[in-house]
Amino acid sequence: MLSSGVDSNLRGVSIVRNSQRAENPTIWASGSHGAVLKSTDSGKNWERLRIQEGEKLDFRGVQALDANVAYVMSSGEGEKSRIYKTVDGGKTWTLQYTDRRKEFFLDGLACVSTTNCFALSDPVGGKFILLHTADGTHWTELPRDKMPVALEKEGAFAASNSSLLLLGEQDIYFGTGGPAARVFHSADLGKSWTVEETPILSGKASQGIFSLARSGDTLVAVGGDYEKPEQTEGTAAYSLDQGKTWTRATKAPGGYRSSVAKGAHGFVAVGPNGADSSEDGIDWEPAGKTSLNAVEFCGDEGWGAGAKGLVARFLEQKH
Repeated sequence: MLSSGVDSNLRGVSIVRNSQRAENPTIWASGSHGAVLKSTDSGKNWERLRIQEGEKLDFRGVQALDANVAYVMSSGEGEKSRIYKTVDGGKTWTLQYTDRRKEFFLDGLACVSTTNCFALSDPVGGKFILLHTADGTHWTELPRDKMPVALEKEGAFAASNSSLLLLGEQDIYFGTGGPAARVFHSADLGKSWTVEETPILSGKASQGIFSLARSGDTLVAVGGDYEKPEQTEGTAAYSLDQGKTWTRATKAPGGYRSSVAKGAHGFVAVGPNGADSSEDGIDWEPAGKTSLNAVEFCGDEGWGAGAKGLVARFLEQKH
């Protein structure tokens, strides 16, 4: 566990291996009070990066693609939801997208490459919004005519920038919460969609899927109720058929989990009362009591981010 030295509730984390021979990857983190941070020495020192007019924004997501190119996403109603990009390692930033509609609320940002990225918004006019850039500069809404209608008060969660999941060149997944915990899936970059219910806890605004991850043929969803973080019922589920059917985890994580990521040897999930690991997404075991909001892996390098500027490095225990 390390401190970034910044008073921020960190929600986003991204790891970039600058080259195959690089000893230390570059770690990026983002959060409340306009915080965007970068470390190039395994978390010993953190540089705070300044975004003009961004001091009051809540940067829930960061996606770094190399030593120079990164995107950050802020969350909030309407114009408080924004996407910025840097191409010089965070020295300067360009505002690329925002929206004045009050219902617009960005929940997730994910990139395939330095120019190919997607962002997810809560429903506007009864349907979720998927934004896409193919050139790294201009963002447009994907067509929504084949998007299933959102349930009343259904939304996605921006707790860890991981409710949106991209796989390969075509597959888009995102998880929802509120009246139901559902997974939307497009296998053709948004041209058509399917949606399936999961056994993740749902029914209240504080309940649902908060994060998705995949390893091989196994797709994992975690979540629960953020107002009852100790409750273990319905905090994890898995699918073995690309999201068509879902089964509740046999042995659940130790409470509400806001983020899950594919680690070097399976999955790691984190939340306010601790972390858990699982080789298969079916049975989960405790992996410490550290309170974290987000987790990401790059190969065997794992990092988490949490409240009060906390960052944590995951180290594999040798037996």
